[in-house]
Amino acid sequence: MGGSHRDEVRSGLEAHLARLWRYALTLSGARDIADDLVQATCLRAIERAHQFQSGSRLDRWLFSILRSIWFNEIRSRRIRVGEGTLDASEALSFDGAHEIETNISAAQVLRALGRLPKAQREAVLLVYAEGYTYREAAELFGVPIGTVMSRLAAARLALAHEPQQLGEEMSEGKTPR
Repeated sequence: MGGSHRDEVRSGLEAHLARLWRYALTLSGARDIADDLVQATCLRAIERAHQFQSGSRLDRWLFSILRSIWFNEIRSRRIRVGEGTLDASEALSFDGAHEIETNISAAQVLRALGRLPKAQREAVLLVYAEGYTYREAAELFGVPIGTVMSRLAAARLALAHEPQQLGEEMSEGKTPR
């Protein structure tokens, strides 16, 4: 393994930790699992640094590793409990708003994002929060660029209706999810 690849990966990891953790939290919905996912991602990145292509974007490579680890973990959990394969949309529900103690509006945004289907939620995070281009997100997901555009359009439409839904819940005396 070339030492230069390992050095490049190691020196670049720290700059991406917060972004990786946000993505892991979006996927898992739990802080402790997000911590474990980021740790596993860093370990795998260092172990496989020889696979990193110098000059390419380290963040894209790291996000791909994290996503792969997450889906492998979901599949193996499902198989361990005897349920066979897993439809990822079942496992990727996000209900982490109760864990956000510091900012009520951040909790509302996370709740709204959590109500989106998994594919839309991931697209929103990568494109709007992390700054990926539509093409980069499409490559990461392994789908056509039009699919990413469609997911984002559907997410924008769903999020546009969120303030109305939140207001209705509060006027009916319900606690927002």
